[in-house]
Amino acid sequence: MRFMVIVKASVDSEAGKLPDETLLAAMGRYNQEMLRAGVMLAGDGLKPSAKGVRVRQSGKKVSVVDGPFAETKELVGGFWLISTRTKAEAIDWMKRAPFDDAEVEIRQLYELSDFPVDEGEQPEGWRAQEQRMRDGADAVTSGSGSAPVPRKPGTTRYLVMLRSDQVAESGALPGPEALARMGALMDEMMKSGAVLGGEGLKPSASGARIRYQGGRRAVTDGPFSETKELIAGYTMIQVKTREEAIDFARRWLQIHTEVSHLADGELEIRPMLELEDFPVRPEEKADGWRQQEQAFKEKHGLP
Repeated sequence: MRFMVIVKASVDSEAGKLPDETLLAAMGRYNQEMLRAGVMLAGDGLKPSAKGVRVRQSGKKVSVVDGPFAETKELVGGFWLISTRTKAEAIDWMKRAPFDDAEVEIRQLYELSDFPVDEGEQPEGWRAQEQRMRDGADAVTSGSGSAPVPRKPGTTRYLVMLRSDQVAESGALPGPEALARMGALMDEMMKSGAVLGGEGLKPSASGARIRYQGGRRAVTDGPFSETKELIAGYTMIQVKTREEAIDFARRWLQIHTEVSHLADGELEIRPMLELEDFPVRPEEKADGWRQQEQAFKEKHGLP
């Protein structure tokens, strides 16, 4: 089973305050432990919502709203992608995260096997396109490619997140039209080299949250009531301009609202943190967290 672990934003992360070296080193050791166990597939932090943008659709009107956004506790500060045998195992791993004051949400990802085969499916239709995209993303996140796949020069990585709604939270699966149209868009973006990965998230009823307070870990099972603040799916992209990211979001949102017969919808676009965003501090060790992180990314083919 694969899960997206959503790290909730904090006042510090929204203020652009970066973690200190002690936490960065502890997080590096934790990531290495998950990686050695075959649990961690990917993980990154996001820049504050002040650097982000939301694309909203209401009826036929589409608007673009710049950050920052006020609801700090429901914003995303970072994420992991992990693979475990059970949800309980995912929770056990996340309980060990080196947080003192934080909250994460654990959400299971949809697999191709969750979608029943339709008699009218084309051999090279959405399912084949989706499999190609997943194979390409797996080569990046697992290091199974012939060489590491670096971030393209001159591009910025973004996490584009689809906000949830009553349809997504009901567990209703997309129909053939939705799958075909979204598959075509993702295939186009993948061929251009813009897509690094993307998945749909199962309803929050199958998820869980962990609240960290010092050494305490409090686990709460879903479902969660604040539907509009939940995430229903995501795509990681690398593009040269924010406008390209917004254009992709517009197209995704149009497909989503039309095929779901919804009057409105929303996507949030957030730039991802890169190593160069962390200033070199005088107290950094030559073989400290920065070198370990760089070696970690290079070894496992992470952007």
